[in-house]
Amino acid sequence: MRPRMRKTILVIHVIASVALVGEVWGLVVLNTAATLANDPALTHSAYRMMSPLVFAGGIPLSLIALTSGITLGLTSHWGVFRHYWVVGKLVLLLAVVGVGMFLFDPEGMAAATSGGRSVAEARQWGQVAALGAQIVMLMTATTLSVFKPRRRIRVTGSGDLE
Repeated sequence: MRPRMRKTILVIHVIASVALVGEVWGLVVLNTAATLANDPALTHSAYRMMSPLVFAGGIPLSLIALTSGITLGLTSHWGVFRHYWVVGKLVLLLAVVGVGMFLFDPEGMAAATSGGRSVAEARQWGQVAALGAQIVMLMTATTLSVFKPRRRIRVTGSGDLE
């Protein structure tokens, strides 16, 4: 890949990744505010705002970061499966997506709080914890990007990974 194209993809990757951290942080703040609020209308409104953030930000940004990251790995000396830090970033991003798909439920929370109803505190804090896990995973991936531990994945003579 030509250097200018590679740099363009790298810029797209960095922007999408940083924006994803910001989007998840916004969800953490909204979710924590909804959990701590004593105002049912505010709680419901906060949960309703989360879905547009996820669908307009989280999903597209995750896909852009994933696609651009794999593209960079396939077209550079880093590879996708040559270095532990690259594999770690891939696994962390997939885990962020998985947590978002299977543990984070803003639409369910908005439906549960409609009409001024309250939701079990454990369920609310569970949503905060899911987002907290996502932000920690994204920060870990960012740290790996900066420090790039040099340890490589070794392939034995039989083609097995070590």
